[in-house]
Amino acid sequence: MSTMRRAGMGYGRASLHTTPVSMKVDVAEVTDSLMKLYDEVPCQPIMVRLAWHDAGTFNKDEPETPGADASIRFSPERDHGANNGLGWAMDTLEPIKEKFPEISYADLYQLASVVAVAHAGGPQISFNLGRKDALPENCTPDGRLPDAGQRMGHLRDIFYRMGFNDAEIVALSGAHTLGKAHKDRSGFEGPWTHEMLKFDNSYFQELVKEEADPALLKLESDLALMDEPNCKALVEEYAANQDKFFEDYAKAHQKLSELGWDL
Repeated sequence: MSTMRRAGMGYGRASLHTTPVSMKVDVAEVTDSLMKLYDEVPCQPIMVRLAWHDAGTFNKDEPETPGADASIRFSPERDHGANNGLGWAMDTLEPIKEKFPEISYADLYQLASVVAVAHAGGPQISFNLGRKDALPENCTPDGRLPDAGQRMGHLRDIFYRMGFNDAEIVALSGAHTLGKAHKDRSGFEGPWTHEMLKFDNSYFQELVKEEADPALLKLESDLALMDEPNCKALVEEYAANQDKFFEDYAKAHQKLSELGWDL
């Protein structure tokens, strides 16, 4: 379901990261274990969130510090308000890590997200091994993840910092087709779509409706996508063309998962 390349061992960030790259991992076997997990426990949405929150702290102006490096395992990053509830996701993946000790946590968290999207009916996302795990002192500062109560200016600040453009902001926002918001985690409550375990383009279909469905959630960060003509046009295109959304989402998701790494 995924493509991969072998990453070289001579990596320049070795002084910042403790574990060797996952050179001997059978991705198919790990994928199979993740698929079985999702068959038994409907946790695909939180695994996508875990991977996003680990990778989404990247700053393109600090290229020596990669995004997806599993620094989210450690306090104080683990305890940041934006990461509420993600301890459960990490604990749930621990038996798979124990079964496949040769895979880094950083690779496992990103692969879990890729497999979660596929399990939910979404696009096949290319996956490459080679991320190393951070040391506890490598935790990133608080405040680098999106605030769901803000509009487009804030989203641009966050995503441009990582090296994304407006089109990629819209595509990645489509991941809200999975899951729901929990008041004890984000301060908001409710699903974005009627089938929160199905990855499709219904998030965008709901955004373009003239009358909002009172049973569904629309955050300020969702409505922000309709503020700018270029973003609104993409929302409308994705609402009408799921294949186009899947194509663009898969590319943006892979880019997010590899920020700061040369895989």
